[in-house]
Amino acid sequence: SVIVPVHNSECWLEECLKSVWEQDFKGTMELSVFNDASKDSSAEIIEKWKIKLEDAGVPVIIGRNDSSQPRGVGFAKNQAVIQSSGTYLCFLDSDDVMMPQRVRLQHEAAIQHPNSIIGCQVRREPLESTERYTRWINNLTEEQLLTQVVFTSHGPTVIMPTWFCSREWFFHVGKFDEGGKGIPEDLLFFYKHIQKGGEVFRVNHCLLLYRYHPQAATHSVLEGTIWNHRVRFLEDRVLNSWTSFTIWNAGKQGKKLYRSLSPANRKKVTAFCDVDEKKITKGFYTYEESEERPKQKIPVCHFRDATPPFIICVKL
Repeated sequence: SVIVPVHNSECWLEECLKSVWEQDFKGTMELSVFNDASKDSSAEIIEKWKIKLEDAGVPVIIGRNDSSQPRGVGFAKNQAVIQSSGTYLCFLDSDDVMMPQRVRLQHEAAIQHPNSIIGCQVRREPLESTERYTRWINNLTEEQLLTQVVFTSHGPTVIMPTWFCSREWFFHVGKFDEGGKGIPEDLLFFYKHIQKGGEVFRVNHCLLLYRYHPQAATHSVLEGTIWNHRVRFLEDRVLNSWTSFTIWNAGKQGKKLYRSLSPANRKKVTAFCDVDEKKITKGFYTYEESEERPKQKIPVCHFRDATPPFIICVKL
């Protein structure tokens, strides 16, 4: 089942649905679209492609939210999955375009990796947008696909619009968060997937044209929201099993991390370390917002005098 959530997508939908029609996959395939309160001509475009696709032997299931307000991407994706029936799910955003071999190659990989989210390499449109991020997506090693989701700010190491997985595994993880606008539903699902022992695999072919534009839902998620989810995940995956650690960075980012930790993990911070003499000369950092009395004072030292393990906290 190709899963396509739609909300006011008339600019891109034609090209998106055409790319479903152009798949070279020889097995049975269906398209499941959920139209989430679109006010433009998205519904007409979907109906037009329903005829074309069904003529080509691809059944099309269309669900819709007819209220005046959209319920959000998480809800639309869940509905599109629920109304579909395929053994495998191929997620596609309505503003993106699949290469003809996408379903075939990811389906082959999914059979080999049943508990994985399968991703792929992408080509960004326009080409120069988010250049560093695109390079990161496309070049992570197999090991980094699992480690960098914990330790970097980029989010899922295989991006949501490239996801392909079995229906069984999707429901084992449990659906997308339906909180609506401002919720990073893909990141939260990815974290749950990892926590349940899921793996990550990337097909090393460019199988998706990944569009960057101001209307993209990703822009509605606040940086602070993602930061908080990331810190909780870092605590869960790493810090909760450590008895003590040093934060490498006595500046803004290091202090921000310290303040974001749970009280139990703040107590484990033995020191901040740095190379900046000014910061080291101060001798310690006082956590002014602390409710503890006396307030916590954390030593600041040179990294040569610091004790591992370290959480290196830098903004790149």
